[in-house]
Amino acid sequence: MVPKVAQASGRANSGRGPFCLPLRPKRLGPGDEFGPNLASLGSGFVFLPRFVRVTSATKKKIGFGLGILVVLLAVGLGVFLAKRQQLLEIALEKVKGKVERKFPVTLTFGPARFTDLNTVQLDGISLVPTAEASLTDTLLRAQTVRASLSVRSLFAGRPVFSNLEIDKARLTARKVSDARDNYSFLYKKDKNAPAVPRDTTKGTNYGLLANQLLEAAFDNVPGEADFRDFLITYDGPRHQARLVMPRLAIESGEISGEMTALIDSVQNRVGIVGHIDAGDYEVDAQVFGLDKRPVVLPYVQRRYGARVQFDTIRVALTDKDLSRDELTLKGTASAVNFIVNHPKLSDQDVRFPRAGIDFVTRLGQASFALDKGTRVLLNRMELFPRLSVRRRPVPERVVGKNINGLTSRSQLLAGLVVKLDVESAETPANDFFDALPEGMFESLEGTRAEGSLRYKLHAALDMNQLDSLEFDSGLRATKFRITQFGRENLNKLNQSFRYTAYNDKGDSVKTFAVGPENPEFTPYNQVADELKYAIMTAEDPRFLTHRGFMEKAFVKSAIQNLKERRFARGGSTLSMQLVKNVFLTRKKTIVRKAEEALIVWIIENTRLASKQRMLEVYLNIIEWGPKIYGVHEAAEFYFNKPPANLNLSESLFLASIIPSPKRYRAGFNQYGEMRGSARYFQRLIAQLMARRGFITTEQAQSVGGVSFSGRGLRAMDFIPRPVVDSTLMLLRADSTKFNDPIDLLDLLGGGVPPSQEVPPTTTTPPKP
Repeated sequence: MVPKVAQASGRANSGRGPFCLPLRPKRLGPGDEFGPNLASLGSGFVFLPRFVRVTSATKKKIGFGLGILVVLLAVGLGVFLAKRQQLLEIALEKVKGKVERKFPVTLTFGPARFTDLNTVQLDGISLVPTAEASLTDTLLRAQTVRASLSVRSLFAGRPVFSNLEIDKARLTARKVSDARDNYSFLYKKDKNAPAVPRDTTKGTNYGLLANQLLEAAFDNVPGEADFRDFLITYDGPRHQARLVMPRLAIESGEISGEMTALIDSVQNRVGIVGHIDAGDYEVDAQVFGLDKRPVVLPYVQRRYGARVQFDTIRVALTDKDLSRDELTLKGTASAVNFIVNHPKLSDQDVRFPRAGIDFVTRLGQASFALDKGTRVLLNRMELFPRLSVRRRPVPERVVGKNINGLTSRSQLLAGLVVKLDVESAETPANDFFDALPEGMFESLEGTRAEGSLRYKLHAALDMNQLDSLEFDSGLRATKFRITQFGRENLNKLNQSFRYTAYNDKGDSVKTFAVGPENPEFTPYNQVADELKYAIMTAEDPRFLTHRGFMEKAFVKSAIQNLKERRFARGGSTLSMQLVKNVFLTRKKTIVRKAEEALIVWIIENTRLASKQRMLEVYLNIIEWGPKIYGVHEAAEFYFNKPPANLNLSESLFLASIIPSPKRYRAGFNQYGEMRGSARYFQRLIAQLMARRGFITTEQAQSVGGVSFSGRGLRAMDFIPRPVVDSTLMLLRADSTKFNDPIDLLDLLGGGVPPSQEVPPTTTTPPKP
C-alpha cells in the first residue's frame, strides 16, 4: 500500500518519487500515518521512512558533539569559578559607589564569598552617615548578609541581588535636636534633583512630606528578604523606642513576621502579615496582638493622656497620586475591638467591636481633607463623611480672649478652619442601635426598635471668627417605635421610681421616691404657676414647643466654652437636664453628652412622656441648695411655705439659683440683703415673663428682693456673717462672684449682668 501524502506549496515534485516533498511540507500530526517518523535529509527534502535507523558512525558523531559541549561548559564554569570572586568584588564596589553617591554615608562590606553557585555571603556590613548628616553614629550594622546574585548580571557589570537574608542586624537611630540626627538623609530630597519653586509661607505642605516618607519607605523595601534577630532602636529628646524582630520575611511580596516593641515605656508583642507591591506603592497589611493581648498605641497615651488599643488593625493603600503639590491617597482601614479611653471623652472604655473606613484623603499646604467617596462602616451602619481641615498662615491668624480665647498665633487652634458634613444611609433601627459603640450609650444597650433612622450632621468652625460657629445635627425617623428598652427603662418617667442624687464627685447623697408614696412629692398642679413660668423663661423658653433641643443655645454655649477653654456653659434644655438627672451621671464628658442627646431625642420624638409630666419630675428631683432636693424642700428651706404659695419674687429667686444652687449665697451680702446683680436678674426674668404673657407688666415692675423667714432662716446659716467694722458700711455690693445662672436668656434679648449694682429705678427692660 502506498501512502498518500499531501502536496505542499501547490507545486508537484514529479520525477523525485512518491515520498519526496519540498522542505516545507504540510505539518502532520500524531494521527497521521507518518507523522512521528519524519527525518531530515541534507538535500533539502524530507524522507518519510517507516523506521529510522542510526548507524554506528552517526552515534560516534553525536557522542563527539556532546563531548565537546561538556568540555565547553566545564571550561566556562571553570573560568566563572576562577573569576567570580573578582567579579563579585567589582560588583560590590559598584553597589558601594551607587549608595554613597545617593546618600551622604559610608558603606562598608566585610569579607564576601560565594557559598554555592549564585549565593553570596557577606560577613559584616555597616552604614555610617558622613559629617554632612550632622551625626556620624553608625546607623546600620549586620553580622551576616546573604543574597542570590544573578550570574548574567554579574558578567554584564550590573549586579542584581535578590532573596536577601540578614542575621543579627542592628538599626540604631539617634536624634539630639530638630537639626541633628543620623537618619533624616534617607527621606530628604536629593540635592541633585531639579529645584521646584514652592511656597512655604503658608505652612507645612503635608502632601509633599507624606509623599517623601511613602516613597522613601517603598523604595527601600526589598523584593525578597528574610530578617532574623533584627533590633531597631531610637533615642530622641522626647521619645525612646526598642523593636526586636525575631523574624520578618518578604517572599514574592508576602509579608510575615512578629515583633516586640517597647516605645515610651509601653510594650507590645505583635504579629504582622500582608502583601506589598513596592513598584505600585500598594500595601495591604494586618497588625495584631500576640498572646491574646491588645496592641496599645504608645505616643497617644503619652502626648494626649489617652489610651488607644486594638486587637487587630488592617491598613491598605491602593492608590497614591501627587498632583500640584497635593497628595491624594485611597485605601481602607479597619479594626477589631478598637478601644479609646480619655477622661474628657468618657469615664470608661469606649469600644468599637468592628469598624472600618474606605478613605479618599487629600493632603496639601497646611490642609487635610476626607473627600467624597469616603465611607465609614460601624457594624452594618454606613456613614459618609466629608471633612476639610486647614490652618491659616501665621500672619493671617486672629487671636484675642474675647474673639476666640487665644493669646498666641502659635497655639494649636489658632487659624484653624474646619468643615464637617456627615450623612448616614437609611438604616434599620436595630442596626442603628447595634452600631452604637459599647460604653458610650450604656443606658440604651439592648434597645430594640422598629422602623429606620437616618443621621445628618453639619458643622463649620473658623477660629478667626468663632462667633460664626455653625452646628446642626439631626436624626430623622421613619415609622420608628421602641419595642424593647435596654438597660434603662425610659418609660419610668411615667411611673413612680426611686431616685438617687449624686454630688459632683459621684458620691450618692440622697435616695427618695418620686411619686405619690413620697409625702414631699409635689404634683404639677400644686406648684405655683409663677415658679413654673419663671423656670421655663430662665432655663428653657421654648420647652413647650421644641423637640428636646435648641440649636442656637448649643452653639452659643459651644462658643463660650471654646473661648474659656472649659465647660463654662451648658446650653441644656429642661428635657436634657431631666435626662441627665434621671438616667445619667453628672460627669461632663463628650460621651455623656452624646448619650443624653440620643435619650432626649427618643423621649421627645416618640412622645414617651408629656411635657407636663417631664416638668413635674424635673421640679421634684433637681437640687435647690446644699442637700436640698425637690421643690417641696426648697420652698420650706428658703420661705417656710408649700410650693403652691410661692409668690413671684420667691419664684424668680428659686429659678435664678438652679444653675448653681449651692452658690445661692453669692447673691447676698454679709447682712443677708440681696445684691444688686441678683435683683437685676430677677427683674430681667420678670420682664421677659411679662413679654410672653405669663405675668402683667405691673407685676414685673413690682418685683423686689426676697427675705427668709420662719424655718427658712436656716438658709441664712450659709451666708457669711458681717465683721464688726464701720468701714464695711461704705463698701458697695460685690457682684463679681455671682455667676450668670441663665443659659438661654440672651436668646430672648437679655444682656450680660452689670458688674456693679443696678438700682431698680434705672433698670431698662431688655428688647426681645
